[in-house]
Amino acid sequence: MVWLMSDPCTGAIYLDNAATSFPKPECVYSAVDTYMRQMGVAFGRGSHTGTSDAARLVAQCRQRLARILDAESGDRVAFTFNCTDGLNLLLRGVLRTGDRVVTTTLEHNSVLRPLQQLKSELQLDVVHVDFDADSGLVNAEVFARELRSQHTRLALLNHASNVTGVVQPVRVISAAAHETGTLLMLDTAQTVGHIPFSVRDLNIDLLASAGHKGLLGPLGTGIVYIRNGLEDELLPARCGGTGTDSESLVQPAVMPTRFESGNLNMPGLAGLNAAAEWILQQSVDGLHSRISQLSTRLSDSLRGIPGVTVFGGADVQNVGIVSFTLDGMDSQDVAAVLDQSFQIRCRAGLHCAPLVHRRLGTISAGGTVRLSPGPLTNQADVDTATEAVTQLAASL
Repeated sequence: MVWLMSDPCTGAIYLDNAATSFPKPECVYSAVDTYMRQMGVAFGRGSHTGTSDAARLVAQCRQRLARILDAESGDRVAFTFNCTDGLNLLLRGVLRTGDRVVTTTLEHNSVLRPLQQLKSELQLDVVHVDFDADSGLVNAEVFARELRSQHTRLALLNHASNVTGVVQPVRVISAAAHETGTLLMLDTAQTVGHIPFSVRDLNIDLLASAGHKGLLGPLGTGIVYIRNGLEDELLPARCGGTGTDSESLVQPAVMPTRFESGNLNMPGLAGLNAAAEWILQQSVDGLHSRISQLSTRLSDSLRGIPGVTVFGGADVQNVGIVSFTLDGMDSQDVAAVLDQSFQIRCRAGLHCAPLVHRRLGTISAGGTVRLSPGPLTNQADVDTATEAVTQLAASL
């Protein structure tokens, strides 16, 4: 069957929010534009009225993000340029020569590649605990057993897979980590802003996240959370000007400036601040409920299409990601047809998580097709996607 090309500029349905949320709430666009046109100054560089306004914006953004995380205070949040930047900052800051790390095969390359490099540089002992291919859940008992088997510096876990969307049993692993004196670090690229959780309730030591996904901010923004008092144990991965203690040649010791050398992305933070305010008004729980309903409807419908395999258990918590394969077609080709013939924007491939696809057995299919609704997606959008996959499957 020949699929016709459609106009790529009109009527597109965006289902790639796991990569980058779009569209953003209108207040995000307005905040970036206002900052660029009316403020335009750097944070911490000067003493005039404009820099005072910038300081208030940054403080407000930290406080709002701390509320979303249920962190001790806004000072526990440091800004990065994306989640990958934050993960590298934390890993390079906390790990020392000969340390042992227990992680999983669910991890994104933002964790796998830094660990691989640090394994060579620092002679790390890195253990990867597998996950169940049917449910998408890591084996928490095996993870805990690894932590108890010998001294481990860091337990590192992807809070929710960017391939399956399945939320992992953090509470169980957190208990085992702290029972054994192990630091717990989470990659929350897919969970902050998507699902309600508390860093204090889950006893999380370190966390990195993206500003442009569930937090609905612009690209080029990210955050790390560092538990109170733990900053003394982390070496800054990047040193330089912070706008404070300028007479000293030594990097500041206090949060958050210890980890924020160089100019912050102020236009991005203006947008992130507005997004955080919008999220708090809507409530993370409310946003999660809406996206969960849409993704469940999408997943259930796709599971009923002959030739379609949906990955991740149907009865486990999910952040709104639906990954599937279609028998007889490479996943990249499926995504191309959805884009060009149905104007459905999605992603296909390995999603920078090669170990996940080895476990799922989807390497030969070119990975999976990933559909991910967002806060501004509606039911008609997901029903249109289902109908498109139904037509495509019927044509094979």
